[in-house]
Amino acid sequence: MIHYRTDKEIELLRNAALLVGKTLGEVGKHIRPGIRTIELDKIAEEFIRDNGAIPAFKGYGGFPGSLCISVNDAVVHGIPGNYELRDGDIVSVDCGTILQGYVGDSAYTFTVGEVSDEIKLFLQRSKESLYKGIEQAVAGNRIGDIGFAIQSYVEQFGYGVVRELVGHGVGRKLHEDPQVPNYGKRGSGTKLSEGIVIAIEPMITFGKRDIIQERDGWTIKTKDRMPAAHFEHDVAIRDGKAEILSSFEWIEEINK
Repeated sequence: MIHYRTDKEIELLRNAALLVGKTLGEVGKHIRPGIRTIELDKIAEEFIRDNGAIPAFKGYGGFPGSLCISVNDAVVHGIPGNYELRDGDIVSVDCGTILQGYVGDSAYTFTVGEVSDEIKLFLQRSKESLYKGIEQAVAGNRIGDIGFAIQSYVEQFGYGVVRELVGHGVGRKLHEDPQVPNYGKRGSGTKLSEGIVIAIEPMITFGKRDIIQERDGWTIKTKDRMPAAHFEHDVAIRDGKAEILSSFEWIEEINK
């Protein structure tokens, strides 16, 4: 069932999404070689709770962390633990909040210390693919238009698009209808209408698109052990132009 949100609800969703952006910015300040991923998780949980919200991921389906922290060949759903970040790592941080009963959900892939130009370009293009998808998230278009825009953009560079995991509607629950694949055909799938709010989240692989699940039951990795990137925004469908509710502003302040 697809929910159509009122302007008031969209403002509540924006507040939750902006808190995610602020949390990712706070986490980003501490991303450096030597820090353990569990420490980043504690920073995020404390920040979220201090701002009157609840970590949306903690306990969701039994997930133990407030953040999904996925390093290098981990695509998504990495469990925070004792791994110490190293120079040259890339780390995808996915965060969710529940604020006044509404969910925010956003993700960003950070660099740790110095990474190769090849990987920097991979991350840049992966992030660009998110915005290519968002451009298509307007009333009258279809879900397939979003996926086609993402897929056609990244595949021209030889990257892969994960098929098994998708974006989703977001509202009072973390995962709602419709599903939003990062691949697809133009003009296919659910028609987009004003008031639908979705999380668009390209999961892009540097090598082949095949994935495997680790024994922990959560962490998804690339089968070929090549790096992966994950960027995500919450978006309200509008006439003419999509409205991005989340923000990378606080993250990109750090990276200036």
